[in-house]
Amino acid sequence: MTLFSGFNASASALTTQRLRMDVISSNMANAETTRARMVDGEWTPYRRKMVVVEPNQKQPFSAFLGSAMKQNSEVGTGVKASAIVEDQNPFKLLYDPTHPDANEEGYVEMPNVDPLREMVDLMTATRSYEANVTSLNATKNMLMKALEIGR
Repeated sequence: MTLFSGFNASASALTTQRLRMDVISSNMANAETTRARMVDGEWTPYRRKMVVVEPNQKQPFSAFLGSAMKQNSEVGTGVKASAIVEDQNPFKLLYDPTHPDANEEGYVEMPNVDPLREMVDLMTATRSYEANVTSLNATKNMLMKALEIGR
């Protein structure tokens, strides 16, 4: 385990959670956007986006077992955002015959963004971000105390 592996793991998590918060903000900002992009000559509503998070390095179980047995100490390498995908849930239908995007029956396709779900995701990302800041500060304090031992 290197001296800065704790910093690296926390930094990767901070970057990933910040991206999650940015994507959630985009979802909230477009929760009422009925004309997001053109598909086959027709405008479609905004689709909710989600961040896919995975470990920075995929390792076999033997690496984790070896780490537990103190044979291999470099296991925790953080996380990364591997993709931003669109939620394929159907759009919401809202009856508003006066809306310019209403179909023949008077229904408007609205984005599949649920503000309540977005707020819960935002709170989760924020708490994770705060936890990683705390971890980063704890690692820094431990290293500072280790430097004071030699005095």
